[in-house]
Amino acid sequence: MTHQQKTNIIKKEIIASYKSLRAKYPVLKYQNFIGFSIFMSCLLISAGLGYMWYVDIIPAWVLILGNAFLFGVLHELEHDLIHFIYFKNNKLVHNLMLLVIWLVRPLTLNPWFRRVLHYHHHKFSGTLHDVEERGVTNGEKWSLKRLLFTPDLVIGNALRVIGLFSDMKREVDNGNLKLHTAKKLKLSGVFGLIPFTILSHVILYVFFTDILLDFLHNKYQFTWVLPEVIKDVLAWSKPIIYIVLLPNLLRQFCLHFITSNLHYFGDVEQGNVIEQTQVLTVWWTYPFQLFCFFFGWTHAIHHFVVNETFYIRHIARKKAHEVMRKNGVRFNDLGTFRRANRYHEV
Repeated sequence: MTHQQKTNIIKKEIIASYKSLRAKYPVLKYQNFIGFSIFMSCLLISAGLGYMWYVDIIPAWVLILGNAFLFGVLHELEHDLIHFIYFKNNKLVHNLMLLVIWLVRPLTLNPWFRRVLHYHHHKFSGTLHDVEERGVTNGEKWSLKRLLFTPDLVIGNALRVIGLFSDMKREVDNGNLKLHTAKKLKLSGVFGLIPFTILSHVILYVFFTDILLDFLHNKYQFTWVLPEVIKDVLAWSKPIIYIVLLPNLLRQFCLHFITSNLHYFGDVEQGNVIEQTQVLTVWWTYPFQLFCFFFGWTHAIHHFVVNETFYIRHIARKKAHEVMRKNGVRFNDLGTFRRANRYHEV
């Protein structure tokens, strides 16, 4: 069979399993209610953890791990919202949810600009102009540099932007990318960082610089420390740093590590969904998966059937994995780490 015939079989069986699941559990038809309930539950639990840390009931590490998990769930919810799965006909609630989820995950892109990059990603996954995936290190050889900048959308993208824009120009010249699409992708990538993403990263840069300088000062009598005014700002920002930014740094590292290695890059046959992704379930990825709601288990399913909720994908993943494996989708292809995410051996 051709890859398109295999893709059609996978889509058909996954959709059938979704219909069967919804028929068995009629409550699943209330997806706006379910989505909003998940949204509010995550926010309230996160706020509760933040309060308990603030009054010294729980330590910082419990707060960071707990909120990282909750923000991972909210990321999946945002991803569904980007595909207009909740409140499609109620723009006020839809956009309010997007805004709030962005505000509690400010290290990531503005979701309205990200929507442009994400739709392009689905259409051209694994190509040189798949800006969304390249922005999280997909396609780069593994090194200390890639590891350090895996969660970083500001300095990390500043270091790769020249190469990315050069590749996009070459794709335009070769007729593989329309000029107006290239411009739209560039603008979305740049303006999507303004203002919260850049500001949030800068706060973390200063926070970790202060920790390093204090360590050097106490250990080696290093004389230079941050000015008092900056230390005062850091002290004022401490609740934001611990309740929001540090959990998101952990969450974002885990998500980017998983997503950049389950997506293939560079030699994917355009339109061949089977070559776009793999399923990652290997045991040692579990600590990473925990803070991106087991993204590696289910994201490949999403590439075949886009407009379905993240929780339905999880509930029905066993059947989906069965038909995907049978029709050539890869599982736990760890060679991708050696091949810089290429589908084929290089």
